Parts: sequence; structure tokens; C-alpha cells
Amino acid sequence: MINRQAIHQMREREIARFIAANPKSKAHAKSVQGWFQGVPFHWILDWSSPFPIVAQEASGGTLTSIDGQVFDDFCLGDTASMFGHSPAPLAKAIAAQAGQGLSYMLPTAKGAELGSMLADMFGLPQWQVTTTASEANRAVIRWCRGITGRDKILIFNGCYHGAVDDVFVDLRDGRAVNRPSLIGQVQDLLPTTVAIEFNDVDALASALRGGDIACVLAEPLMTNIGMVRDAPGFLTELRRLCDETSTILVFDETHTISSGYGGHSNMHGPKPDILVVGKSIGGGVPCAVYGFTEAIAKRMAALNASRPAGHSGIGTTLSANAMAITAMHAMLGQVITRGAYAHMLSMADRLVAQLNGVISTHSLDWHVSHVGARVELVCSAIPPRNGSEARAVMDHALESTIHLYLANRGILLAPFHNMMLVSPVTQVAQVDRLAAELNSALTELLA
Repeated sequence: MINRQAIHQMREREIARFIAANPKSKAHAKSVQGWFQGVPFHWILDWSSPFPIVAQEASGGTLTSIDGQVFDDFCLGDTASMFGHSPAPLAKAIAAQAGQGLSYMLPTAKGAELGSMLADMFGLPQWQVTTTASEANRAVIRWCRGITGRDKILIFNGCYHGAVDDVFVDLRDGRAVNRPSLIGQVQDLLPTTVAIEFNDVDALASALRGGDIACVLAEPLMTNIGMVRDAPGFLTELRRLCDETSTILVFDETHTISSGYGGHSNMHGPKPDILVVGKSIGGGVPCAVYGFTEAIAKRMAALNASRPAGHSGIGTTLSANAMAITAMHAMLGQVITRGAYAHMLSMADRLVAQLNGVISTHSLDWHVSHVGARVELVCSAIPPRNGSEARAVMDHALESTIHLYLANRGILLAPFHNMMLVSPVTQVAQVDRLAAELNSALTELLA
């Protein structure tokens, strides 16, 4: 229903507006030296703007640029700051720890408390700390292969589990292929990584009953290819089939911790054998954790006892450093609370109602996907059931134009598809402003 020429014209106009409104960010992009392509990490260039907004500071639910623009932030560091930028308890704890040492390679009293806090929140008794969720997923895959003696893992088409080579397999026209975007890929992943479509119970049963899958690594609902919800009963069947075939079920809840207190599996079930959480668990301080059942812990301990001394290939020097422990201790103790989630879910419900109103006003064949504090605007009437369907309905030209239009009016969405996160400090006015500006953009595009 939206004319492609209208999208092009709006984008060209919004690019000009962005350049005019951000002279310091533009000058920064032109003058910076020493960084490859002008940025400290390449995906900073993935925003829809002609050059990145240069951040000056962020607090609560807003971000301020070096050009003095204040943005309502619904990206929140792509989940890393999902509980708000620099919450006061976190800032205070980090400042105190900075004067007491940052990395000891030794346990602390605070760390002992954190282990119990993680167990209480997520319902799994044993935990380990890593520096990133990518590192946690990589470690978990190794543990699962080690304790089962099986080489293969199973993932869902379109998944994202960080920078873990093993998961870079896609289905294209129903055929598994090594994902071509993986730089420097030299190993064929297909012999050890099985990819199937999400919500396909028959394919899942067929793959697991071969008896050679060490683990299923999955999000309880897919979040990185748009949002793909689990079909009724799918996760229950996933849990049952894993039990039937002695396959370890791993939930990567780095994104789906937005579903509610304790993550999606605690809110809606079923429970995994191993659970991974990163990014927001430390409020943006680099850290991640993985927790597991007592049964898994015993198998891990037996494997450890049976192997020769030496490097395990799991963990780094900075894993469980004092700053990361302090950050998580402050977040779980004072920021990531049931009260925080109550506000987040309330504001998300308001945002969903507003977005549905915009869709209805313009009679668009779109829908809003919504779980907890995570909201997705999908340019399709029918919710996608799997990664292939989600990929097919993405409209990069339209999505990036809307993102740029909103950024020019002080609203940041995540640069990848139409994902919006609501924090414990997101305000009613911010939610209403997002919906109103989206409505203005669509009114113009559909004129």
C-alpha cells in the first residue's frame, strides 16, 4: 500500500534534515582518526542515518548527542541498557568498586551473594560468569558436547546467539547453508550444526530422534529476525522431545529476559536445562551468566574430573572480574525488580495499544508482536511462524526510512527491524510521542 517512490522521497528529505541537524556528529565522522571506518566497532555503522549520532551521555530513558539533541531511547543499547541508562544503584556500586580493584581472579563476598541471587531469580541452582553472552553460548555448547559425547547441536533458522561460529547456519529454500556473512569462515558447519524452522514439530522430532544432537540452543521466542512467537504447545513439545532423546535444552534469554521477572521460561515455561543471560544483567557492563540444573552440574563435574589438567577452552582471564560481579550484584539487588517489570509491562501495553491504533487508522495489513517489554511492528497481517517467513516480510527500505524519520524527531528505535524496548523509566509521554510521530510518518507516506 505504500508507494516506493514515496519512501524514496521521504528518505532523501530526512537524510538532508539529519545532516543539517547534526553538524558536530558529521564533523566527528569526517575527522576521527585511528578507527577502522571511523568507528570503534563496525556495527555502529548499521544505523539508518548517513553517519552515526555521536552520544554525549545517557540517563534513564533518554540519550543526548554531542549536537545537544535529546532522544527518547527505545533501543536502549540493543537490550544492554534495558533497565535504563546508568541506574543510580549501578552507578554508585561501580564508582565504589573502581577504587577497590577491578579484576582479582579471586572470589569475593559479593560474588557469593550474587550466586544465590541468580538462583532465586531464575530458578536454576548452579551458575558461571562470562564476559559476554557470545562467550557464554560458546562455553555452553562445549559443555553440552563434552558431557553428552555428541557432536551436533540444533538451532532454529534465523536465530542469533552472538558471535558463535557454530550457529551461523541458515535455511535457504529449505536447504541448510553456511551463512555467507560470517567473515573468514573456513570450516563447514553443516556436519555439526542442524538448522530447522522454528515451530516445526515434525522436523524437530526427526532431528532429535537420530540420537546425535548434544543440545538444542534456542530463544523461547525468536527476537533477532523480527519477533517470531512460539506456536501453542511448541515449547512444551520441545521440552518433551529433549527429555525423550536425552538432549540438553538451552535457552538463550539474553533478549527474552524482557518477558518478565526471571525471564520468559520462568514466566511462561517450560524450564531449560541451561539458561544464558547477557547484556542487561549487568546494566551494560560487559558480563553474562549461564545457569544449570544440579543434574547438569554433576555431569560437568565428572567431565572436569576426567580430563587432563590444562586449558579447558572455556572462559577468559576477565570472566567473573570484580567489576562485572559488582554490576550484576547491584542490578539484581536493586534495579531488576518485580516493581520495575510492572512498570515496563504497563508501558509496553500502552505502546501496543497506541501502535494498533495507528495501524487501524491507516487500514494497514500490519500487526504488533508483543511479549513483556519487547514490542515489534511487523509489516505483515499474519504473524510469521518461522525465520523464513519473518525474513520474507522485512522491508528494509521502509523500516530504515521510518527509523530515520523518528530519529529526526527525537526518537531512537533499534537499528535492526522495528524493535522497541520499554524500560522501568520510560514515561507515558515518550510512548505517546512515538506513536504520534509514527502516525505522522505513515500519514505522509500514504498520502
